[in-house]
Amino acid sequence: MRMQAGELTSALLGAATWSDAMVEAAGIPVVDVPFVSVGGGIGSFVTVDYLRVAGVPVSDIRVLSNIDHPWQTYQYLTRVSQIPERERIRSDSSSRPDNIWGFPSYALSEAWRDRTLRPLVHVLGEPLFADYWTPRAGDVFAGMRRESARIGYEQMRVTGVVRLVRRRDQGGYFTILTPPAGSGPTKRVAYRSRFVHLAVGYPGLRFLPDLQAYREQHNDFERVVNAYEPHEHVYEFLKTRPGTVLVRGGGIVASRVLQRLMDDRERHGLQTTVVHLFRTFVTGAHGPHLWARRKGGDGFAYQGFNYPKSVWGGQLKARMRRLDGDERAALYREMGGTNTPKRRRWQQQMRKGRVEGWYRASQGTVQKVWPDTDGTLVSLVDGDAGSREIRADYIIDCTGLEADIAEHRVLADLLEHGGAGRNPLGRLEVERHFEVKGTASGDGALYASGATTLGGYFPGVDTFLGLQVAAQEIADDLARRGWCRRIGPVRSTAQWVRWALGRPV
Repeated sequence: MRMQAGELTSALLGAATWSDAMVEAAGIPVVDVPFVSVGGGIGSFVTVDYLRVAGVPVSDIRVLSNIDHPWQTYQYLTRVSQIPERERIRSDSSSRPDNIWGFPSYALSEAWRDRTLRPLVHVLGEPLFADYWTPRAGDVFAGMRRESARIGYEQMRVTGVVRLVRRRDQGGYFTILTPPAGSGPTKRVAYRSRFVHLAVGYPGLRFLPDLQAYREQHNDFERVVNAYEPHEHVYEFLKTRPGTVLVRGGGIVASRVLQRLMDDRERHGLQTTVVHLFRTFVTGAHGPHLWARRKGGDGFAYQGFNYPKSVWGGQLKARMRRLDGDERAALYREMGGTNTPKRRRWQQQMRKGRVEGWYRASQGTVQKVWPDTDGTLVSLVDGDAGSREIRADYIIDCTGLEADIAEHRVLADLLEHGGAGRNPLGRLEVERHFEVKGTASGDGALYASGATTLGGYFPGVDTFLGLQVAAQEIADDLARRGWCRRIGPVRSTAQWVRWALGRPV
């Protein structure tokens, strides 16, 4: 079989370091650009935003992505996990992916736009007199849309799927892109750069073993669903007749699914029964010691944000930067665990459901799921009181289990050929400035940010503020290498004025 022009050869696939001649011999066209970001999501967007504010021209940056705009994946995930654009997300007002300065905050912007002091009063009263204030999802997307146009993001974006990243023998890297079919004369294009940035997000989702076995055996993808999959049909079915839903998990997604079920029940007068199953049932405040306590109750572990606030600039951040190996992993375990914000609205709904008997929560581990002859789904659950069966019309899995990074093609190749290693939590090991350890190539550097680096020296990597912290560290390291300017006070002030006026960088 004749190989298509511009395809990866066995010589390229087997070599950890490539020469220009090897790529040329394979017939793969080469595009030269100093900085390449792989992913194209919010992680890429925030990093590119920093570089543009620092004065890096559009011509020196390319973002290789298979999505149309940076917020596309996040917008999809929020929508299917029951956070439509009018609803509020978990991130607070202190960080904005469209604004590296964080001022004005989302709360101040909303107050100005709507001509009301309500958001500011809310912020002043949190968390004692009000829930933590958070922005609406739609406002986050609108801000990124505006900033994308301002920095010329579309001029930097290249559509395609990245196949792998390999070192170049003269320093730097080759990033292999597969463009859309028929868009060019060759199957692959090589981007030759000094720097590469990986922001590929989560490797993927995986189901709990019992749910995966059920779906594979019965080919039923309608009644057993993951909260991150489209599952609007569940809510539509429940509007037609009474039904029972088994919700599994105790994090933010589970609480949003619960609120959607309870909102629909209240709004449409439904007779939905909700059975809620926790793997770990929290009955009260918990933690290893007095200074590391988290509120809890009714099964949930409560925390306003993904991580304690001190990981972004306090004692936990400073402590984590000094730890390696088992000590770092132990601190992650100490402050980790599934948690959700304690929102007054759905707390009231759950109390009402418990009193009226249509919301029941318990702890247990599911051993097996099967369909009964009457069409219901039966879950065999092991708990403290022994085994029992739970019957439901639908099962919504909100456990949010994540696939191993080796299941992502680019990351797997880096682990095998690029010199990358794993951190104490099994993700990519990065330096304090987010360069992937072991992947240096001459005067080039390969960086990574986002969820694939969780377990590193900085804990809050998969948050808006965490992505901005990583972007700032990367931009500062690039400035130390002499590739771009550091954002000093004069430039920062001037660029903020341009941002406020909506003028291009």
